[in-house]
Amino acid sequence: MSARLASRWRWYDSGAADGATNMARDVALMHRAASTGEAVLRVYGWSRPTVSFGVHERARLSADDVARAGWGAVRRPTGGRALLHHHELTYSVTAPTGAAALSESYSLINGILLAALRLLGVAATAAKPTARASSPDGAACFAEPNTGELVFEGRKLVGSAQRRDGNAFLQHGSILLEDDQGVLGAPATATLNQALGRSVGLSEVAEALLAALAATVGAHAKTPDVTPLDAAEIAALEPAVAAERAHFLDPRWTWRR
Repeated sequence: MSARLASRWRWYDSGAADGATNMARDVALMHRAASTGEAVLRVYGWSRPTVSFGVHERARLSADDVARAGWGAVRRPTGGRALLHHHELTYSVTAPTGAAALSESYSLINGILLAALRLLGVAATAAKPTARASSPDGAACFAEPNTGELVFEGRKLVGSAQRRDGNAFLQHGSILLEDDQGVLGAPATATLNQALGRSVGLSEVAEALLAALAATVGAHAKTPDVTPLDAAEIAALEPAVAAERAHFLDPRWTWRR
């Protein structure tokens, strides 16, 4: 299965950073995938609560609104709608496009996410297709699931979006631990804490994702091991991260439309 995306998979737990750095690192990793042929599953957090807007949506909050709330703000390179990054773990997969169509790669990554959720004890499923596509300027991200997004008891638990650029793609998304999306107008969402009836830590979710990735790659890839990016590889990525970060810091990008 995962061999359709890349012959080699890597793991990268990059910790918490500001919104511009997080988005810049995802884009830099996407370009890395095009040149190396490797896929990377990255997990990360946010150095302060941050609202992110989808690339095509109207910014539903103003800079003043965000400042009063004490949040950061960033516009993602992918589609979808606004969400608050706070009590959640964000994942990203960057990989060469290879032979996998968009829908197939989305489904393959969902398989890893679903396996990780099963390891945690959550029986999530993929949302069924609907006749109506969501508008970029519709309700907030976690107000309703799009086709294929992961739900628990009918409510969205994991929101994801994908962007393709030449020979590589980026898919990233949020796994909710607690429900704080009501501040953006979303109704009650599914959360890991609610699904499991206990408090779940970020490290526990990250470990489940790594275990699920290793099991999936081990079952399907020619090179069955998943190795972390080393310090030299991370350092080599930083010039590209710095260049991309300037774009994501530009208010003309963040607050457009």
